[in-house]
Amino acid sequence: MDFFLKGKTVRLRSHHDKYLLAKDDEESVSQDRNGSPKTAGWTVEPVPESDSIIRLKSCYGKYLTASNQHFLLGMTGRKVLQTVPRRLDSSVEWEPVREGGQVKLKTRYGNFLRANGGLPPWRNSVTHDIPHRSATLDWILWDVDVVENPVLQSLTGHAYYLQKIVSHSDSLDSFESTSPPSISIKSGDYLGQGSSDSNASSPRKSDGRTIYYHVADKSTVVDDDANEGCSLNFKGNGVDELTQKLKEDTGLEDIVVCTRSPLNGELYPLRLQLPPNNADMHVILVQPSSKEARDFAEQGTPV
Repeated sequence: MDFFLKGKTVRLRSHHDKYLLAKDDEESVSQDRNGSPKTAGWTVEPVPESDSIIRLKSCYGKYLTASNQHFLLGMTGRKVLQTVPRRLDSSVEWEPVREGGQVKLKTRYGNFLRANGGLPPWRNSVTHDIPHRSATLDWILWDVDVVENPVLQSLTGHAYYLQKIVSHSDSLDSFESTSPPSISIKSGDYLGQGSSDSNASSPRKSDGRTIYYHVADKSTVVDDDANEGCSLNFKGNGVDELTQKLKEDTGLEDIVVCTRSPLNGELYPLRLQLPPNNADMHVILVQPSSKEARDFAEQGTPV
């Protein structure tokens, strides 16, 4: 709960390094890597007579709501929406549960706010659910960035701008228009030891390399030159580590990470280490049932 005690407006960043957004249809929510729009801001509203339950209100004045609607028929996940119920009931109440430097947001009925990865229609969707597979356990963990806070004016170096925010604005829009674009206060920093310039940081820089990936279907491989496909940021150099990261991002259990030969365009599995210098990469994820996996077996190529 201490993540939200003094945060007027927060941004929630998922395990996939994407922000929880209120979509402009004013009904649905999603994830996006761009956390700068006002739609990434959620106003914290404590629930009266409770010191552990909060409500989160979007820039459209609607509450983050754990609905009873199934996201997909036959699946356990249920839709998370923006709503304004006639009476503020338990569907708009969330209990922050601290997990190290992150939080889980639990509904009053024991489900958790979950940022989904994987293939469409799951990709970038948000549901409430209880994860059962180890590959998806981290999908209910969120980083909290405090983007508006009454005590931020005490931070040296930004006092003038922050005083204007506190004195003249109650909205995220004013925050964006009056403050330097580099100001961003992470909740973990704020909850740390005191206020200093080190606590005011620019938005997270993307370290490592960008991995663009496509998934081979059962009969052939998508045209990976047609577009960039999906992507993730990867900070390591090992193929095993990348494979695990891609499994988490796609929700697939068994894949072989491949790339194309620059000489003949043929597909081959990656081995041990990625190319140096953190250069961006395009890879294809081959499943055991795909045509390419069968070709590897016929050629005796180890996977």
